[in-house]
Amino acid sequence: MADSDQLPVIYDPAHISRLYVAVTLYSINHQLYLCMKQFIIASAIALAVWACSGNNSSGNADNSNTTSSEASGATAGYDTARGTGRFTNIELSPTLDKAKAEAGQKVYDVKCAACHKLTSEKLVGPGWAGVTQRHRPEWILNFTTNVDEMLQKDPKAQAMLEICLVRMPNQNLTDDDAFAVLEFMRQNDGVK
Repeated sequence: MADSDQLPVIYDPAHISRLYVAVTLYSINHQLYLCMKQFIIASAIALAVWACSGNNSSGNADNSNTTSSEASGATAGYDTARGTGRFTNIELSPTLDKAKAEAGQKVYDVKCAACHKLTSEKLVGPGWAGVTQRHRPEWILNFTTNVDEMLQKDPKAQAMLEICLVRMPNQNLTDDDAFAVLEFMRQNDGVK
């Protein structure tokens, strides 16, 4: 192999110095890029937490006044004992329909247990202990089958929303499902 066929080895100190500066600048730029990326991600997370927290005190005061005025306007000519919906006068047996209560427990396990405990303890929504003593059967059936309208018009439903801070989603219960859940609630409240 001839000397001219070999690659030249560059020992030029100026070339090595320029190469060192270039690598150092790249390293510094890369570090700045990583820091900026972390700062942007942290800022986005902080902004999302702030936006979801609802810490706007003037906004909360305005919302509570609006909710109170809506609730008082909804009570004019509104039957708060039964709520709004198709159930008007429900007569329940003094004894429990065990088969219906078992069906209601199955509905509870699938659609309700994620948000409601059977005790008085609040999970996402209020606990169910004593619910059949606090509300008439018509109100419970109308609320479980007509959630959106009840939350718009009913003062008791709106008060629960203010406490729980989460709207109950419409579970699309059939009338049979709603009656079964009501019977399960009665069983939970000690009806034999």
